[in-house]
Amino acid sequence: MAKAVAKTVKKRKKAKRAVAKGAVHIKATFNNTLISITEENGNVIAASSSGACGFKGSRKSTPYAAQIAMEAALEKAKPYGLSEVDVYVKGVGSGRDMAVRALQAVGIYVKSIKDVTPLPHNGCRAKKPRRV
Repeated sequence: MAKAVAKTVKKRKKAKRAVAKGAVHIKATFNNTLISITEENGNVIAASSSGACGFKGSRKSTPYAAQIAMEAALEKAKPYGLSEVDVYVKGVGSGRDMAVRALQAVGIYVKSIKDVTPLPHNGCRAKKPRRV
């Protein structure tokens, strides 16, 4: 009988590259706040959201939940050595301002803040208003 020989495969640890400059994309909807931190060329190095931080239901859309989500995303991006960022804010949710404030409180230099909320130039017909 042939004896089975188990092969040992060595896994190399992926080297964390240093990223000095990056971008922070904040998408603040009425229901959640999504945050992703990218390199200059667009590769995502860290991401978080209010829902991923343990908030459920209507508490996901609060400014405090956005602050906690930003802190969680920055904690994931800490090994990369991020020092300077451009901030792109999209959406109309209540967490957009608090997420930027949480970013500035950590000590990362905010180079610019840009609002990239999509606005129609009289495109599609708008939804009818809600009657409550």
